[in-house]
Order: sequence, then C-alpha cells, then structure tokens
Amino acid sequence: MSLPHKQGLYNPQQEHDACGVGFIAHIKNQKSHDIVEKGLEILLRLTHRGAAGADPREGDGAGILLQIPDAFFQAVTPGLDIQLPADGEYGVGMVFLPQDQAHRATCENIIDETIAAEGLKLLGWRDV
Repeated sequence: MSLPHKQGLYNPQQEHDACGVGFIAHIKNQKSHDIVEKGLEILLRLTHRGAAGADPREGDGAGILLQIPDAFFQAVTPGLDIQLPADGEYGVGMVFLPQDQAHRATCENIIDETIAAEGLKLLGWRDV
C-alpha cells in the first residue's frame, strides 16, 4: 500500500501512526448545533478517546473544544474584577485543581508562572 500524493492540507511526509482523533469545523467559521452534535458523535465512535482511557475509573479528559462564549464571559467577569479584551483577543483555560487549598495554591502558582514565562497575561481566575 502506498500513501496518497501531497494534496490540499495532506502531506505524506507528515504521516505517522497515532491514536484516533476526530476534527470537525465549519470551513466558513459558522457556529451551529450541528457541529456540536457531530463532535459528540466523534467522541462516541472513538471510544478510547471518549474519556475512557487506560484507566476507566479516571478517563483521559477527552472532550470537545468549542468557541469561547464571549457574551457569557463578558457577563460573568465584571463581578470578578476581570476586564476582558475584545472577542477573539483572549483565551480560556479550564483546569481541574485539587480541593486541598495548599495543593491548589501550588498548582495555581505553576500555571501563573508558566503563563508569564510565555509572555502572556493572566486576566484572572473563576471558580465554577
């Protein structure tokens, strides 16, 4: 069996074995519930990536990545003293932190230092 020729976004030099991954997007960046439904379908079909990793009790954190809901964050951050830039000018990190306050503080410090080392600015923390 031979690999296809280089075409579009495909380059046979980048070919390698990998764990399953699914990707779906609207080529014109249009948001839709259909995209979400198809993303969830991918998770169902790639069961070993659908949060059922090597340790079935813990999962592997697989999920779907959506656009940042800017209107939501603009609504909830003023009460947290967080000033958000314009839509598309910031990112959101979602992390699961330890409940123990000392361990949590250690993790938050590591995240803060890493963000600064990358030349970025931490805008704030929001507990969910």
